[in-house]
Amino acid sequence: MTDKGRPEVLFPLFGALAKLDGIGPKTAVTLGAVHIEKPRDMLFTLPHAGIDRQLRPSIRNVQAPATVTVEVEVGKHTPNAVKGRPYRVTVEDAETSFQLVFFHARGDWLKKQLPTGQRRIISGKIELFDGIAQMVHPDHIASVTDAANIPAFEPVYPLHAGVTQKLMFKATRSAIEMAPDLAEWIDPNALAKEGWPSWNEAIAQAHSPTNIDAVMFTDPARLRLAYDELFAHQLTLALARAQDRKAKGRVSEGNGALRSKVLKNLPYKPTGAQDRAANEIADDMAGPARMNRLLQGDVGSGKTLVALMALLTAVEAGGQGVMMAPTEILARQHLEGLRPLAQDAGVVLELLTGRDKGAERVAKLDALATGKIQILVGTHAVFQKDVVFHDLRLAVVDEQHRFGVAQRMELGAKGQAADVLVMTATPIPRSLELAQYGDMDVSVLDEKPPGRTPVTTALVATSKIDQVVARLQAAVAEGRQCYWVCPLVEESELSDMTAAEDRFKRLRAVFGEGVVGLVHGQLPPAEKDAAMKAFAAGETQVLVATTVIEVGVNVPNASIMVIERAESFGLAQLHQLRGRVGRGSAQSTCLMLYQNPLSETGRRRLEILRQSEDGFRIAEEDLAMRGAGDVIGTAQSGLPRFMIADLERQAGLMALAQSDARTLLTQDPDLTSPRGIAARVLLWLMEQDRAIRLISVG
Repeated sequence: MTDKGRPEVLFPLFGALAKLDGIGPKTAVTLGAVHIEKPRDMLFTLPHAGIDRQLRPSIRNVQAPATVTVEVEVGKHTPNAVKGRPYRVTVEDAETSFQLVFFHARGDWLKKQLPTGQRRIISGKIELFDGIAQMVHPDHIASVTDAANIPAFEPVYPLHAGVTQKLMFKATRSAIEMAPDLAEWIDPNALAKEGWPSWNEAIAQAHSPTNIDAVMFTDPARLRLAYDELFAHQLTLALARAQDRKAKGRVSEGNGALRSKVLKNLPYKPTGAQDRAANEIADDMAGPARMNRLLQGDVGSGKTLVALMALLTAVEAGGQGVMMAPTEILARQHLEGLRPLAQDAGVVLELLTGRDKGAERVAKLDALATGKIQILVGTHAVFQKDVVFHDLRLAVVDEQHRFGVAQRMELGAKGQAADVLVMTATPIPRSLELAQYGDMDVSVLDEKPPGRTPVTTALVATSKIDQVVARLQAAVAEGRQCYWVCPLVEESELSDMTAAEDRFKRLRAVFGEGVVGLVHGQLPPAEKDAAMKAFAAGETQVLVATTVIEVGVNVPNASIMVIERAESFGLAQLHQLRGRVGRGSAQSTCLMLYQNPLSETGRRRLEILRQSEDGFRIAEEDLAMRGAGDVIGTAQSGLPRFMIADLERQAGLMALAQSDARTLLTQDPDLTSPRGIAARVLLWLMEQDRAIRLISVG
């Protein structure tokens, strides 16, 4: 982040870390490796525990081992006569005597620290050794007049190589002294209602807890600091959203003619959730601002129909729509699902992938540029320079987490201010949805269309794999089809591939040639497609796969899903995989094979899946058990790194921050009011580069 424009009041916090007490060049390097690079980072490194060091009269009634602080009279010194033996000092408190024990100690230094006959305050851990109470290397030794230097409740900081608690204590105190007085950015009514302290008070209180409750995330000072982080993040997203909305959209209002043709030919009635989402999207498209909406729905909640309704709205308005999928398999599947419906409405729908070459590609591009193709389905290939639309009104992006924000923008740029609808089949817990997609409006499909058969889920130990294979043989003999998903091996696709190839060979030996297919990430696209096609057409009965089949593959006749080493997958991923079966009328089964011994959490996670088919509940549980980074996969999550806020536990705080940020920008779009100016300082303090760029541009 550049310093240009940073408020002067924040300069000290963004200076060198070595300006803090106790931090030399070497320690600065150690701390820099864990993202503590300047006094500001030190301020936001809060203690995660505390030690009660209140002065007691005696160690007598203490249950060892325990930390105690007592006033003692120093008695006899017993130096280490034999090398390797400890140096001992006998001391006596108001009721009993015990020993202080030092290893590798210098006698002259100890005599100076603990002169016989003098009184001292000592604090440390009391332990029993052969029935004798002793304290090894006390944490604090102070004269009676200096007793106040030992905090009654001592904060415990997260430590890193070579950095001590004493050093962290010293450095954080000096960072607190640097903390400037900042004007309030939180709405005064909210501040009063929550009973939170000011920013400066919150920082001071969080670093000087007086009891164990004060180091919990529910402490008012910590809640306030967590809120500041979430508010700055949501303000950034709200600024991005406001910027998006400033960008003139196109008004795409349909007359409903094409949509009603499709709905008339459907063999079922859309769910209430589908109707609601379709209306929200149509309203956005008819408005002057550019649509930026997320459609989230659980496995099988019918997102494709909602997307088609949106695409038809674009065509009714005289324009074109594009639908993008992350893989060719999925793009073809969308084509197969949508084309018959589009034909009912008399709409031309085409597919464009990287495989289109030569004259065929030229003809498609020409039909697109002249508007003959009304809806295009494709992969990343639609980003290529030579792909030009006649009048692109709507871009639908399937499986958002596979596409970056930059690609979303690029796609929008293809159409003059095209509306963007993003879809995901991964139910996202509310707090993560706000953290990741806070700049978007959200529609949720939380009902299942009628006619989907529930899936029976069973947990089976890997040791019973032969019985599972025997059951499969019987099922295949009855004409049923089965997916067999291989375990997730480390993080390497090559080892995933080896696991899949081994399983494929073993099953082929049992079932014979031509019954078992194989698909994994390392296969050339043509082979992958051929394997999927053969399975979809019923030419192969068993498909051995890695997680490439996680998303969107639709084979209604497949009614058995075997997941090997299920405990190595995330909950949301297992739920996605299970969603590949139960798409036809046959009773479906999902067998989760696990390796014994299964950990307590491992068992709990698999049990949740056995009990529930509700993706949103599963996602919440997954978040509570694994943490935010793992649920979305930190690498591609785009999730912010919060130092104080806790996404797992503070969903309510995040929602409050979002509504507050949006309200502030509605009342003060340029952040020029006193509260707006304070909020700008917060954005600099929280290093929200993106927001700062938007303000300076805006």
